[in-house]
Amino acid sequence: MVNPVEMDQGDQAEGPLFSPSLQAIPMPGIRRMINTAADMNDVIHLSIGQPDFPTPKHIVDAHIEALQDGLTGYTMDAGLPELLTELARYYSARYDRDLTEDNFLVTTGATEAMYLALTATAAPGRQFIVTDPTFLLYAPLIRMNGGEVKLIPTRPEHGHQIDPQEVIDAIGMRTFAIVLNSPSNPSGAVYPRETIEAIVQEAAYRGVYVFADEVYDHILLDEGMEFPSVINCTSDLDHVMSISSFSKTFSMAGFRIGWMISSQGAIKKLRRYHMFTTTVASTPAQWAGVAALKGDMACVDEMNAEYRRRRDRVVELVSETPHLTGYVPQGAFYIFPSLPPRTDGTDLSLRMLAETGVCVIPGDAFGDTCGNAIRISFSNSMENIEEAFARMQPWLAKQKF
Repeated sequence: MVNPVEMDQGDQAEGPLFSPSLQAIPMPGIRRMINTAADMNDVIHLSIGQPDFPTPKHIVDAHIEALQDGLTGYTMDAGLPELLTELARYYSARYDRDLTEDNFLVTTGATEAMYLALTATAAPGRQFIVTDPTFLLYAPLIRMNGGEVKLIPTRPEHGHQIDPQEVIDAIGMRTFAIVLNSPSNPSGAVYPRETIEAIVQEAAYRGVYVFADEVYDHILLDEGMEFPSVINCTSDLDHVMSISSFSKTFSMAGFRIGWMISSQGAIKKLRRYHMFTTTVASTPAQWAGVAALKGDMACVDEMNAEYRRRRDRVVELVSETPHLTGYVPQGAFYIFPSLPPRTDGTDLSLRMLAETGVCVIPGDAFGDTCGNAIRISFSNSMENIEEAFARMQPWLAKQKF
């Protein structure tokens, strides 16, 4: 098997076999760092974007029970009916609006949901507004289908919050959609309700769609914080689509169950497309999702309390680390501190990994304007976080910028 670290950009698209559109897909910076670290000993990962907690027992038990009961065949194309019913019940209550099973499509993780949304709509002549930095999935999917990406940079001094007026001013004649990610990967920014409402309402008025990656919607790190989804910031669903999954909320990353929420018309069209991608999501894993939604949410509160404790400590550690400038992230389990201007974050991250055994993700994995940043994940134990910074701080103090 070819090691992806050894593949260059040309390897992915050269020759008559592959479509030229594959040139739009870069080698992910996250995977490059993790693959490099795989051949090393004594590595502490502040890189991985998945919960470090075990999946709650009642969810695991439901998955095992489904297997033992022989519930291993295909489901309906939109998803397991029992899961669709639970999703509609849960999100109707959470967002205080009437949603039916026909507003949902169950997918193989949130990644498939975003793939369906973007590749079904991106086309030559259509422009998509995307914030920078943002998760690495969106821009390549748009570009490989001929769409144009227009980046709206966010600023570390503002906690990587977006200015809704900047987004609105960027809407032009060719703008087809706006892609939002809140809570954000990599910055941990949570956009306030007034930001979401302003963007969604203007987009609807201008006939522009809003695709929202809301996979971290339950990981809110400030006490009493409520999550403003595009679903409860609009009067109708004709111009919005929310995408989420069980992966982060319930520590179910490997179960690969996600979904999208949108108008019944949009879901009906995407169900047909879904049949030609993964056909249906894993049936036993969907039964585990039913148990997650019907079960006690105390497990989610407990995980969030620990993320909050880690966030508070990581903010302190970043402030004490030479050459790093941080802020206070409000959601997810990331912070995206800045290095001095013009620093090559990739070079620094690779050298720091080799010399200290601490793995972080360079900022250019997430956009064009943040090469002097690094993403630090605190989905690791407090003990490992403390040890990682104990290695990083003296090493960074010796660097010349």
